[in-house]
Amino acid sequence: MDRPLRVAVVGAGPAGIYAADILTKAAPSASVDIFDRLPTPYGLIRYGVAPDHPRIKEIVVALHNVLESPRIRFIGNVDYGVDVKPEELAPFYDATIIATGADKDRELDIPGIDLPGSFGGADFVSWYDGHPDVPRDWPLTATKVAVIGAGNVAVDVARILAKTADELLETEIPENVYRGLLASPVTDVHLFSRRGPGQVKFTPMELRELDESPNVEVIVHPEGMEFDEGSLAAIRAKRSLKMCVDVLQNWCARDPRDRQRRLHLHFLQAPAAIVGDENGVTALRTETQELTGDGTVRGTGEFTDWDVQAVYRAIGYLSRPIADLPFDHVTGTVPHEAGRVLDLDGNHVPGLYATGWIKRGPVGLIGHTKKDASETVASLLEDVAGAPATSRDDVLPYLERRGVGYTTWDGWKRLDEHEVGLGAPHGRKRIKVVPRQHMIDISNGA
Repeated sequence: MDRPLRVAVVGAGPAGIYAADILTKAAPSASVDIFDRLPTPYGLIRYGVAPDHPRIKEIVVALHNVLESPRIRFIGNVDYGVDVKPEELAPFYDATIIATGADKDRELDIPGIDLPGSFGGADFVSWYDGHPDVPRDWPLTATKVAVIGAGNVAVDVARILAKTADELLETEIPENVYRGLLASPVTDVHLFSRRGPGQVKFTPMELRELDESPNVEVIVHPEGMEFDEGSLAAIRAKRSLKMCVDVLQNWCARDPRDRQRRLHLHFLQAPAAIVGDENGVTALRTETQELTGDGTVRGTGEFTDWDVQAVYRAIGYLSRPIADLPFDHVTGTVPHEAGRVLDLDGNHVPGLYATGWIKRGPVGLIGHTKKDASETVASLLEDVAGAPATSRDDVLPYLERRGVGYTTWDGWKRLDEHEVGLGAPHGRKRIKVVPRQHMIDISNGA
């Protein structure tokens, strides 16, 4: 190719930003436009990480440095597939990388899942993280709450529900979130894991943070603290899992502490039904499980109804299908081969690639994301080598003619400065602006 390569990346979370970084380093003359449907960059780092996790949010520093590159351009508030369709965007670029991630709740098919008071954990995360596209009120009326899941999101949801609002006031939570949590009457939060302590998915850091609140007593119930040979083998093989089990065993054996709220951890309890009526949830029914020897479990036929008035499912994220693109609704991913997007016949859709959770599913950490991006970029560069040098017009005039009110990297820096300024008088790193139009206005200097 005689002229510089031009690539669009759809999704300004870590997956998309890392792909842009790897691509521009591998092809020093290439330029990349990163689109996002939100007016801001960083994806789930901004809208999926709990506000009391500032250490995890430090990744923003590295992502910021990538976006400062003069060959990488952030274009926000553009909904790919809605504001601009794939076939409309394609003529402006040599290739497009889909990196839209996963932000939906994975479904849980049990009776009562649609009752009032049954919630998706991802929806709750979006609320407390100030996502602009979710309602600003949340019905925090339950005194006893159940959370289903054994991963980091489940632990985050349980911790935020159990903590007092004043403990979170030093974070970046918006004012409406603080007011909502302040009015919560919760006294007990129950976290249920279908499998045993030897199969938990959360990290040691996430687990330990449950016990850092001076207002919350963490109680590990001894029923379910069981291990089979498969569990013991997994613990021996993985240091982080052994650390989690050690913490759980210590908590299980310690003396009770008198605190105003309690966070209960239950293992070998599988959700069987949510009980209630049109007025709301009255109980979560679980079936006790038993380990089978290899770390898997089976039901015992013994059921328990737990007195709760709300249930949150946090059993995994799921990606959203994108208009006019192939999508596997079972796996929640875009079909691909080494990052090349495939059509229904298994053929590569020319110029279209995928990376991150939309490519491999919502699993893995930052290291997996970088490896993903490297594979996809390698495929892309192999395909465009020797391509004809056709001209590529700039996309911004086209978006303006379409009336798409996009935001820019300079606009994000204005919004970032504004949010930091809102937090400074209160000793906070920032206070998020929530309404979408307000963010756009600040970004545009209005």
